[in-house]
Amino acid sequence: MSGALRRNTSITRLLEKQSFTDFTDPINRIHPFLRNQTQTQAREYFRFSNVLRKVREYEISPFLFTSSSSTASFWKVGFVGWYLGMVKSWPVLTKSVTSSLIYITADLSSQTISKSSSEPYDYDLVRTLRMAGYGMLILGPSLHFWFNLMSKLFPKRDLITTFKKMAMGQLLYGPAMTVVFFSVNARLQGESGEEIVARLKRDLLPTMLNGVMYWPFCDFITFRFIPVHLQPLVSNSFSYLWTVYMTYMASLEKPVAITS
Repeated sequence: MSGALRRNTSITRLLEKQSFTDFTDPINRIHPFLRNQTQTQAREYFRFSNVLRKVREYEISPFLFTSSSSTASFWKVGFVGWYLGMVKSWPVLTKSVTSSLIYITADLSSQTISKSSSEPYDYDLVRTLRMAGYGMLILGPSLHFWFNLMSKLFPKRDLITTFKKMAMGQLLYGPAMTVVFFSVNARLQGESGEEIVARLKRDLLPTMLNGVMYWPFCDFITFRFIPVHLQPLVSNSFSYLWTVYMTYMASLEKPVAITS
């Protein structure tokens, strides 16, 4: 009996010396490698979460590519993150450049489509430059201020508010910008005031009717689902096909009644 008592006493002493955390943390008890791996994964998770949070808050610096590690930074953050940082830092300039690039692409596409397969691809670069200037100086800034105005007048994004924004776009912004587009383009081509009026009488109504069949769907998606600071980008993306049509209409000859 005294031997058994001594063995029990020894076991009790071992238990007292053993840390209690060894039983509550089996990974720490089984193998230190597993513990290190768990801690590493936790650190990586929180680091990745911080990157996502910065992208959401658009706190990415527009000077990201000026450092010596620009290439690595680009692939780490990505073009989308860089663009969002530019939108936050220089919203008007970024949206204007985006609009200009879309107009350049759309005009070149329009010229390509209008040419027959037998004709050489001799592009009118002056015409393309006019479209680029319109997107850069007029459409881009106007889209920025228009969408900001709509978000202030109608801050909600419910269905009724979305239809109100769509109606404002179709009744006010769309017609106004169509008139400006035809007028500016005609003036840059050397047309007189009477010729511009005649062009508007001929081309404005058909263009507006075609716009009613295209833009309400685009405006619904833009106003209903897209944040206000990205709405010009989405609207410009939708406007690619529309710009192909608009540049074609703007390239038509003067009305016969004026030139005769």
